[in-house]
Amino acid sequence: MAKLRVAVLANRKYAVRVGPDAPPDALAEYDAEETVLGIQEALRGYGHEPFFLEADETLLDTIRETRPDICFNIAEGLRGDARESHVPALLEMLGVPYTGSKVLTHAVSLDKAATKQIWRDAGLPTAPFQLFRHVDVALDAQLAFPLFVKPVREGSGMGITPQSIVHDEAALREQVRWVIYTYRQPALVEPYLPGREFTIGIVGNTHLPGQPLRQLPRQLPRSDFYNARGFHLFPALELDTSKGVVKGVYNAQAKSYAITAAEAPGYLCPADIPPAFEAELQVLSMAAFEALDVLDVGRVDFRLGAEGRPYLMEINTLPGLNPSLSDIVIAARAGDVPYERLIGEILNLALARYGLL
Repeated sequence: MAKLRVAVLANRKYAVRVGPDAPPDALAEYDAEETVLGIQEALRGYGHEPFFLEADETLLDTIRETRPDICFNIAEGLRGDARESHVPALLEMLGVPYTGSKVLTHAVSLDKAATKQIWRDAGLPTAPFQLFRHVDVALDAQLAFPLFVKPVREGSGMGITPQSIVHDEAALREQVRWVIYTYRQPALVEPYLPGREFTIGIVGNTHLPGQPLRQLPRQLPRSDFYNARGFHLFPALELDTSKGVVKGVYNAQAKSYAITAAEAPGYLCPADIPPAFEAELQVLSMAAFEALDVLDVGRVDFRLGAEGRPYLMEINTLPGLNPSLSDIVIAARAGDVPYERLIGEILNLALARYGLL
């Protein structure tokens, strides 16, 4: 493979400025220096020349100045209701290749209500929900307590606290009010699912059947690392929120601890579940991935209802890639895929889509 100049695009925590009235977890989604350095080191291992560009207001100029062959994009964006799509939109305008999903997918997947609507229309299992733009909206008759309240357009467990689980009307209104005024966006309300919590990491792109590989810009012709559908799925990771300092919810605080810390939740991977059930989660993950046209990499979150049925909760089209902490990295290692290969596969999938591999 030719040596490529790869720009790693990210918003580093210490470089993002937030106002005095920002939510307490406003920096949770942004990346640590460890992540940026880890990705660059992995890319060097493949013989490439990586360099970092801060994905802020200077990016238009720095992309033009440095002229990368491709960008490894993990930028979360700085503001707005479609912030994760800002960098992909800029790169599309400039005609610069990049890893990961396209503009529309990032914009839709950040909105949990829009994502759930698409999954519901595709016949995939997701819990009913209601969007509260105002505190005094009447509760939908199909929703019964206990309920779960969270911001509609945040990731990394932001806006989720033990108070997110509400058991009566007064608690519902209080939590909806807090979300709307703290995060300046609608609150998503859905049934509280009391069962186990799982996440499935996935890399790959959908095969387009009936065409030769050479005609498929989205196809990476490789070994049996990818299944017949075009994906590699990592072992199911169970998140045990009965452990750690944050009980019952997997939020930004819980995610901030090293996985071996006493304060952290339990990370069980491979999860102790029957093979048939893991296969069900993986099939649903591929369907969820395809319904939103996700590219290269993603992570799909599930929660079980009281009856043990899995429900799609969220999809992360920019899953964290911290070498030590991130869920998809933990799952990859449990599946005998080291960090360096995970990063290399993401890059190669994008290169194949652009006809550069």
